[in-house]
Amino acid sequence: MNRTSLLLILPAILLLIDWYVFQAVKTLSRTATESTQRIITFIFWGFTALSLMLYVAMQLIPPDSISRNTRTFLWAAIAIPYFSKIFAMLIIFIDDIGRFFRWLVSLFYKPEVGEAVVDSAQKTIPDNVNGIPNDAISRSDFLMKTALVVGTVPLVGFTWGILSGAHDYRIRRVKLPLKNLPSGFHGMTIAQISDIHSGSFFNKTAVRGGVDMLLKQKPDMVFFTGDLVNSHAEEVNSYIDVFDKVKAPLGVYSTLGNHDYGKYVQWPSVQAERQNVMNVVAAHKQMGWNIMMDEHKILEQNGDKIALIGVQNLGFGPAALRAGNLAKAYQGTSEYPVKLLLSHDPTHWDAEVRPKYPDIDVTFSGHTHGAQFGVEVGDVRWSPAQYFYRQWAGLYQEGDQRLYVNRGYGYIGYPGRVGILPEITIFELVKA
Repeated sequence: MNRTSLLLILPAILLLIDWYVFQAVKTLSRTATESTQRIITFIFWGFTALSLMLYVAMQLIPPDSISRNTRTFLWAAIAIPYFSKIFAMLIIFIDDIGRFFRWLVSLFYKPEVGEAVVDSAQKTIPDNVNGIPNDAISRSDFLMKTALVVGTVPLVGFTWGILSGAHDYRIRRVKLPLKNLPSGFHGMTIAQISDIHSGSFFNKTAVRGGVDMLLKQKPDMVFFTGDLVNSHAEEVNSYIDVFDKVKAPLGVYSTLGNHDYGKYVQWPSVQAERQNVMNVVAAHKQMGWNIMMDEHKILEQNGDKIALIGVQNLGFGPAALRAGNLAKAYQGTSEYPVKLLLSHDPTHWDAEVRPKYPDIDVTFSGHTHGAQFGVEVGDVRWSPAQYFYRQWAGLYQEGDQRLYVNRGYGYIGYPGRVGILPEITIFELVKA
């Protein structure tokens, strides 16, 4: 489908959605005065006109004429209301199905029966009982009101997810009992952040507040597990002075995620693409982070030693990027009693880490963002991410091996979070 076709077809679909939802609005406003009905109609279709004009303008404006963040917010302004209207459509459709079947019944029964069936959509209780007015609403009115409520909930929720959820950082504390942990590392704390996606940020003060929260925890060491940028290395430039404050006594260790390779944009040459990756790596170093490119470090504490392994992105899902080499990074670590692995994509754990490297004790990942949407209340956990990733958020264990999937510090695409909030994880290593 070419751009011209898309420019015509999508507005037609959006108009159809609005026309369908307007039937509910019209039904519920039928008892209002004529002037009120005109105002409601003007407001409803006024927003439609504004959305369509914004969509057309987004197609015609050169991509480089406005910032990426501005473009993201404009798309969100179009998408979120229509996403909400689709939920309303589902409820209205239920009512339309009911109307259709009542109409079918009326065709095959004598008129008085058909009239009774059709009238079942209206009040099923008399207008008054013993002289007292009855305020019961028809089933159709009930469904129309339900449709508008159902449509309003995601609209409010996703808007709140931008205004509040995007930077509502949460500290999560996790104990990691390791049977071979040397006594010198017992009680050590590690902070993990992941998926910064600096190209999506729109509130530098709030981002800095999250860093302050991390530093107040005073971790012994910090891990960053990839996706510093969305695609372009320069996205992080204005945030280097924020993240270079992330320090720890035993150092900050980082690795690359799939977005750091710039594979989701068109580059003028292969060399330009490679240079972009080099610039991302340089940004890690500029912030004082020890970026690990298929290599390992030996950590020493009170005379004891453990191995820290870091690989470039190794994903094993559909169209996943594989740039790392775990065999290379692992080489020379077999003698150490505990091995910790930084690997951005959690699919790496089942695909290679567990079957081939059973002595890697803990793998630290990110990547999924928990889909930036879901429910986590007590033991109840749900997110669309679970339909794409076997391990999508939190701690997982198979035998003596563990995987932790960080929910991410930033966001991409939708500039917010609903239910699955940005995470700063504080681990405590303890001897099992």
